[in-house]
Amino acid sequence: MIRLYRRSVLVFGLLAVVLGFSMLVRTAYEGGGTIGYTLGALFVVLGTARLYLLRKT
Repeated sequence: MIRLYRRSVLVFGLLAVVLGFSMLVRTAYEGGGTIGYTLGALFVVLGTARLYLLRKT
């Protein structure tokens, strides 16, 4: 059960990072916008933090 939890945290962390980068790229492509850059950066930070905490335990 713990392996399934750790694997799902890994998948969702990577998904959040990829989604964040795609939001940043799409926002830059469309000409910019504060909300797009902010949400993209927050998703990258969220995914990175999840992966960091997964590695610490």
